[in-house]
Amino acid sequence: MKLWQKATGNKKEVEQFTIGRDPEFDLILAPFDVLASMAHAAMLATIDLLTDEENQTLQKGLKEIYYEIEQGKFSIEPGVEDVHSQVEFLLTERFGEVGKKLHSGRSRNDQVLVDLKLYYRAAIRELVEDSSTLFDLLLLLAEKHKGDLMPGYTHTQLAMPSSFGLWFSSFAEGLSEDLGMLKAAFDLSNKNPLGSAAGYGSSFPLNRTMTTHLLGFADLHHNVINAQNSRGKTEKTLAFAMSGIAGTLNRLSADVCLFMNQHFGFISFPDDLTTGSSIMPHKKNPDVFELIRAKTNQISAVPNTVSLLLANTTTGYHRDLQLLKEEIFPAIANLKDCLAMSSFMLKSIKVKKEILLDPFFKHVFSVEVVNELVLKGVPFRDAYKQVGMDIESDKFSPDQTKINHIHEGSIGNLNLDLIRKKMEKAILSFDFKAIDSAFLSLIK
Repeated sequence: MKLWQKATGNKKEVEQFTIGRDPEFDLILAPFDVLASMAHAAMLATIDLLTDEENQTLQKGLKEIYYEIEQGKFSIEPGVEDVHSQVEFLLTERFGEVGKKLHSGRSRNDQVLVDLKLYYRAAIRELVEDSSTLFDLLLLLAEKHKGDLMPGYTHTQLAMPSSFGLWFSSFAEGLSEDLGMLKAAFDLSNKNPLGSAAGYGSSFPLNRTMTTHLLGFADLHHNVINAQNSRGKTEKTLAFAMSGIAGTLNRLSADVCLFMNQHFGFISFPDDLTTGSSIMPHKKNPDVFELIRAKTNQISAVPNTVSLLLANTTTGYHRDLQLLKEEIFPAIANLKDCLAMSSFMLKSIKVKKEILLDPFFKHVFSVEVVNELVLKGVPFRDAYKQVGMDIESDKFSPDQTKINHIHEGSIGNLNLDLIRKKMEKAILSFDFKAIDSAFLSLIK
């Protein structure tokens, strides 16, 4: 029987259809549900809806359940609707009627919403940490290979000289900018919705500021309707932020697949990091990066799916919102995997040296020669035409060892220290210490 159920229950078909994949996602939310319940119980004691003794009993019971979750000993029993019900059933079973008092002043609407906010905060933290790990590796590779030249491309055609240092650090700086988008999602996740109940508040004198502090939220959604309407907005913002990181990884993986091709041969990986063919002995396939490319494309589709799920939903809660978890939760897991595997693979990347010394790449130096003529006083249009004519008549023969790029962010001046500072500033904008402090106080 459901906690909210009255005389009769739902038909089996309705129940199966409406529950969907929620049980598997509820296990992910379980520790956050318990932490939110700890804060809620402590608040109820201050407004005399729980005695101090009842609060102490609930705090003890909730901590027991929290540690069971941490140890993998928690499950949602058959017939129990969700994680909220399971926690309440366990408290009632172990400590009696006091377990039934915990839901005072709450609705399942704000209960699941606060769980999601807490989970998203934690997930964003992991994405920040994984992005930071990849960032550090990319800067290390950029420094190591800053003198190793490679061709740059526009329209997938040979363009101008580039370098592996420039290539690696482009993705590093891109990640630092992606964290700016992720910060917007963090800020929305870092607002407390608890106390909004079903979306219209409560006749109990709830202290929402107290639960905000206890759960380490930076602020609360002051308007209770807006608190409920933030479900969906938070997911959409997070989806766009993840698609930003995914886009950076997608371009990296696409480049890797291309540069590993034998027609390029710019980079390689050890045999045990590639796959072979069942009939072609020579094959070394970039399967990992092909899958990163595919998975990041899937992640980039999530914002559109989320937007469509939210279409036509009026103010207040709708069951449509349940399906957001089916898009966001797997996307978070996939993005973490893609970040981790990118770092794992790039640790073993091998770069080909002296690529641009091959006469095949001589046209890459056309702009260098044009600029040299301009520096000698030749008007740019005349210099461009002169070099173009030399190329057409096959008389173009540049010095393929001479590169003189010194402006900020160019081959000879990568600005790696400034890019690192940009990343450090982005990471510091996430106040994870306040969350740690709040949770530590609750668990104590």
